[in-house]
Amino acid sequence: MADLQDEPQTATAAVGNFGDFGALDDLGDLDSLALPRAGASAEPVEPVEPVAGSLERARELLAVHPIADGFSGLAQALRGTPSHDIEHGERTLETDIPRLRDGGVGAQFWSLHAPSEITGDGALTVTMEQLDLVRSLVAGYPESMRLALSVDDLADARNCGRIAVLLGPVAGPALGDSLGTLRAYHALGVRSLTLAGTRWTQRTGLTSFGHEVVREMNRLGIVVDLSGCTPETMHRALKVAQAPVVISHHPERVPDDVLRQLRANRGVCMVPCTAATLRETADHLDHVRDAVGPESVALTGAYDTGAQHAPDLADVSCFPRLIAELLDRSWPEPDIEALTWGNVYRVVRDTDFVARAMQDRRSASTARVTTLDDA
Repeated sequence: MADLQDEPQTATAAVGNFGDFGALDDLGDLDSLALPRAGASAEPVEPVEPVAGSLERARELLAVHPIADGFSGLAQALRGTPSHDIEHGERTLETDIPRLRDGGVGAQFWSLHAPSEITGDGALTVTMEQLDLVRSLVAGYPESMRLALSVDDLADARNCGRIAVLLGPVAGPALGDSLGTLRAYHALGVRSLTLAGTRWTQRTGLTSFGHEVVREMNRLGIVVDLSGCTPETMHRALKVAQAPVVISHHPERVPDDVLRQLRANRGVCMVPCTAATLRETADHLDHVRDAVGPESVALTGAYDTGAQHAPDLADVSCFPRLIAELLDRSWPEPDIEALTWGNVYRVVRDTDFVARAMQDRRSASTARVTTLDDA
């Protein structure tokens, strides 16, 4: 587990079950996360009240080890909102700066997925527009947000009391089967990409070009995200990857055999806060931790994606309630520190390290899908 001693100090330091796999082939549509909630009924679900003192302790923990949220749909939500005020509060959204502060959020991956109905060059255009929007937005709030392009940026943002914004994931189809486009995304700051929904991620695994995409992502320092992939593709990508991978927003529970391989990879399964109740989300976190250990689990809010959330987890300000529930379940504080910040920080750190090592021995790949897969 990474802790504050593991992090570089900067000059500014101040402080399961799968159903139809075909439905998972393209997660470009963020509404795909809005699945029917297990156990949901017409009766409203009453919020769970934490044990006295646990909520206060949760907030204290998050002040030092904030949430690194694995998947936010804010970029697409803002693209469809003519005007907004996320600095002072925007109740038409599930995310704004005051609620990020209240929720103890220190970093977020901002998805750049285009809606699934947009394909080809259109997907590239929408992705670029969202990327431009996020960069402009972050630049507009320098006292609250900071773009994180490296692990040093991630640590520095936290030490300075800023919310780190990591660009991505980009959806695989927005590559247009081009490693040159992948490198252009990286040059613009993208640091995560999902493999699902492409012709080189198939039901039976990765194609030869898919292998090359994973290797080039490792060389560049882009986090491989396996959300939406079939178990076969997950297994194959985990065998090829030299850097840790993540599963940031998978719409079903990840099979235990994949979780075990993910642990060997030092990757992370990010559990989404999209169950019917807060307790069900905590149950899922218990399962992943019990199956593969505290070093392999993190959190995904999936806010502003169209996904349903329990009343206790209605927006980004609610993370402390979930942490309080875990404290009530006797989670050790080191496990919670790994869950909230340490594991995601380690993935970004190790991805940076692998990229530097690979760049010393591997040049940019010129492989083409037509050469590797269509020959």
